[in-house]
Amino acid sequence: MAVLEKGNITIHTENIFPIIKKSLYTDHEIFLRELISNAVDAISKRKMAAFASDGAQEVPDPQISLVVDKANKTLSITDNGIGMTADEVKKYINQVAFSSAEEFIEKFQKSANDLIGHFGLGFYSAFMVSQKVEIDTLSYQEGAQAVHWSCDGSPEFELTDSDRQQVGTTVTLTLLDDEQEYLETGRIRQLVKTYSDFMAVPIRFEGETLNKQRAIWKESPQNLTKEDYLEFYRYLYPFQEDPLLWVHLNTDYPFLLNGILYFPKLRPDVDVSKGQIKLFCNQVFVSDHCEEVIPEFLMPLRGVIDSPDIPLNVSRSALTNHRTVRRIADYIAKKVGDRLKSLYDENPEEYLKCWEDIGTFVKFGSLREDKFKQQVEDLLLYRTTYQAEVTEPKVEVLTEDGDAWSDAQQDDGVNPYEKEGYTSLKRYLARNKERHENRVFYCTDQSTQATYVELYKNQGIEVLFMDSFIDTNYFIPFLEKEYSDVKFSRVDSELDQSLIEEDKASDIVDPATNKSRSEQIKEIFEKALNNPNINIKTQSLKSEDPQSTPPAMVLLPEAMRRLQEMTAMMQQQAMAFPEQHVLAINTNHPLIQNILSLSQGSIVTGSGESPSEELAKSLCQHVYDLALMAQKGFDAEGMKGFIERSNAVLTRLTKQ
Repeated sequence: MAVLEKGNITIHTENIFPIIKKSLYTDHEIFLRELISNAVDAISKRKMAAFASDGAQEVPDPQISLVVDKANKTLSITDNGIGMTADEVKKYINQVAFSSAEEFIEKFQKSANDLIGHFGLGFYSAFMVSQKVEIDTLSYQEGAQAVHWSCDGSPEFELTDSDRQQVGTTVTLTLLDDEQEYLETGRIRQLVKTYSDFMAVPIRFEGETLNKQRAIWKESPQNLTKEDYLEFYRYLYPFQEDPLLWVHLNTDYPFLLNGILYFPKLRPDVDVSKGQIKLFCNQVFVSDHCEEVIPEFLMPLRGVIDSPDIPLNVSRSALTNHRTVRRIADYIAKKVGDRLKSLYDENPEEYLKCWEDIGTFVKFGSLREDKFKQQVEDLLLYRTTYQAEVTEPKVEVLTEDGDAWSDAQQDDGVNPYEKEGYTSLKRYLARNKERHENRVFYCTDQSTQATYVELYKNQGIEVLFMDSFIDTNYFIPFLEKEYSDVKFSRVDSELDQSLIEEDKASDIVDPATNKSRSEQIKEIFEKALNNPNINIKTQSLKSEDPQSTPPAMVLLPEAMRRLQEMTAMMQQQAMAFPEQHVLAINTNHPLIQNILSLSQGSIVTGSGESPSEELAKSLCQHVYDLALMAQKGFDAEGMKGFIERSNAVLTRLTKQ
C-alpha cells in the first residue's frame, strides 16, 4: 500500500490532544453524536451534488452503519455520503478541523466546562475516547482514488491509498482502555436513541434500524393530524396523560426555529421550575433542559425546540443575555399567546376544559412578561356566582322541500363562558358598575367561605372565585396594580353596606338599662367570650328569612390578613389564624334575640347570675364556635373543647 503522505497536522499547540481528551468536554459520550452528525452531513452533500449534476449520478438510499469489534476494541461509523479525495482529507481533516479545534480551544479553554456543545468541529471529539482514529474514504467524483488516513492522538498522521470500493466514509476508533463501555451493544443503542433518534437517515446496528428518523416538528402543520401530535408526545413522554393542547413553531426569519410545545396536564408533583423541553440543533439532541431559551413562565411546557441559531458554544449564563436567544424567547411567548387566543375565540368548550391547568401558565406569564399580558389579558377567566339568563328562541324556517317547517336555533347573545359559570374581570366590572362600581368581591376557599358567598348571592352580589395558589399570593396584588382604582375585598373581610339593613329597633334605648339592644347584645358577647382580641360588632343582615342568615360571622380585615399571609409566606410557614379578628353579630337573627331575652332572666342564684343568663353565655360561646368553625377547622385541642362546650349547652337545654 503506497504511502501518499506522512507529516504533522498543521497546528501550533503540541498538547491539543490532551486538552481535547480531558478538558474540552466533560461528557465523552457526545463523540458518537458528532460523528453521526458528520455522516448525515456527508449524505446530504452527496444528494446536493447529484441534483447539481441534473441526475447524472445515481444516489443510493442513505444509510449509516455502526459496527463494534470487541476483539480489536474498535467502533466504526460508516456512511454512503459524498466521501473525500486525498486533497480533501488534507484540507478538511489536517487543516480545517484541527486548526479550528485549536482556535476553539484557545477561545474557550477557560470556560470549557460550561460548554453545552458545538457542531461542525465534531470530528476531533473522537480523540476523547480513542487511542487511534482512522478514516477510510472514497469520493463520489468519477475516477477518484480511495484513501486511508490515520492518527494516533499525536500531531502526526499518515495518508495512504485504500482499496475501498464503495463511495462514502468509514471512521474507525480504536478505543482507549478506560472507554471500553462504547463497545457494549446497550450503550450504543442508548446513545443513538438519546442523541440521533430523529436524524433523517436510518442508523443501522446489528441488523436493526435504531432511530425513529421522523421529526414531525420539521413538517408542515397542515400535513399533520391530531393523532400525529399525540403519538409524538406519547413517544417523548411515555406513561403520561395526553397533553391539553400544543403549539407548532415554524419560522425562518429573523432566525431559523422549528418545534412543538405541549401543555401537559399539571400534577401536584410537577416541579414547575424545572424545564422539560428538549433542545435540538438540526434534529440532533443537545439537552433535556433549555431554561435559558424559553421564558420562565413556560418552563412546565414539554416538547421540542430545534434551532441552529441558538449559540451552543457559550456559557449558560451568557446564553440568557444573548440577543438572538431573547428574540427566540419573545417569539415563543407570542406564538403561545396566539394559540391560546385562537382556542379562546374558536373553541370555548375546549378552552374551558383546559383552563384549570393552563390558567396557571397564563397568570404566571402575565406576571412575568408585559407583552404576553397584553396578549392574554382578555383570556383570563374566573369562576363566578353570576348566572347568565340563557334563552333559546326558536324560529320556524321552511325546509328545502318547501312543504314542511322545522325549528332553527338562534344565537342567544350570551357569552359562551358565562353560560358555564366563568367570566372575565372586565365583564365583571362592567356588569356590576351600577351596584358596586370598581369593587370586586372574591372567594379564595369555597368550603370555608361558603357561608359568606351564600350571603352575597342571596343579595344578588356577584362573587369571583380566586382560589388557586397563584391567585391568593401573587395575582390579586398584581391585578390591584393593573386596576389601581379597583378595590378587591375577600367575602370574609368585611360586610358590604348592601348586605346590611337599618335596624331601628336595635337603636331604641331601654330605659331600664339606658342601653340600646345592639349595645346589650355586644356586652353579652364580650362578657361571655372574655377575649380582648375579638372585636365584636353588631349588624343586621338583610334577608327575607332571618333564620336563613348566619347568627354571627368571623371577619378578617383585608389589610391585616394580607400582611399576615405575606409574613407567613416569606417565613415559609403556614399562616396561623389571626388572634385579632372581628365577630359580626347578626341582630336580626332569632337566635341572637333569644339569647338577649335569656340573659335578662330575673332569678339570680348564689353565683350572682340567673340560670338563664348562664345559659345565654354558653350559647354566646357556641355561636362564636360555629362562626369560627365556618372560617377554619379546629385542631385536636380546639375540637375537644368545642365538643365539651356543645355537650354542656345541650345538657342545659334538655334539663327541665
